[in-house]
Amino acid sequence: MNNPIRRAPASSRALASARTAMTDAYRGFYDITHNSLALLGTLLAVAVVVLGFRADLRASAEEQLLGWLLQRQEAASVEQLVTAEPNAVDRVTAADLSALPEQQAKVTQWLSRKYRVAPEPLAALVTEAYAVGEKARLDPTLILAVMAVESRFNPFAQSPVGAQGLMQVLTRVHTDKYEDFGGQLAAFDPVSNLRVGVQVLQDAVRRAGSIEGGLRLYVGAVTTDGSWYIDRVLAEHARIQSVALGRAVPRPAPVAQPIPVKQQEGQPARQVPATELEAVVPAGSPSPAAVIPS
Repeated sequence: MNNPIRRAPASSRALASARTAMTDAYRGFYDITHNSLALLGTLLAVAVVVLGFRADLRASAEEQLLGWLLQRQEAASVEQLVTAEPNAVDRVTAADLSALPEQQAKVTQWLSRKYRVAPEPLAALVTEAYAVGEKARLDPTLILAVMAVESRFNPFAQSPVGAQGLMQVLTRVHTDKYEDFGGQLAAFDPVSNLRVGVQVLQDAVRRAGSIEGGLRLYVGAVTTDGSWYIDRVLAEHARIQSVALGRAVPRPAPVAQPIPVKQQEGQPARQVPATELEAVVPAGSPSPAAVIPS
């Protein structure tokens, strides 16, 4: 039978050994840190003495220290002013040019060079013009020609009378069309403005019965037949279409045919009232223009 009284001395010896080991470890740690601090102090003292006798080294050290402090200060300022937003790219209207079909890529590159616009945003607009044009049964190169003449692909363009965005749509006249896109400020969203502008152009062509007549209604020519605008759009349309088809770009501008105004026999020619067409001025144009109200 085991006797617990005999095991007590063994437990005491083990505990004493553990205490001794811990004491030795503490002393060793203290000696090491004490010696390290002493060495560090010695190095600092030597550095102070050297810098005191060497003005060039002291100046160099001061410049480096000052530069380091300024970098730290600038970094802290940037951290306070700029907040990282990894999802910001989701708001960008842009597309990879290499992902476009060959025809759309050619049109994008040509427009980018001519109007000095980055190809990535133009790629997104060209893609959208082709998609919306197919649904609206309008030639996408005609839509791009209207954009080129109206705003030169500036999504923030505004005329003196309030026509806004890529397609220079009168926002106050077509407020209802922007409701589906979140409100009037969508006029400055390139894709939303393009879609609303195509709706207006499609309605104009339907009401006029021809492309030329639709462009006249779109620009809102009241006192003239709108040939100055129609000629510009059709000329740019012919150029963009030639680029898309891989043909030589024509230089002479096509001339718009006069648009007859229907009138009853024996009555004078009818003037288009301002209630049907509201005048606007497309971006960069000195002449009045209009966008038909809904």
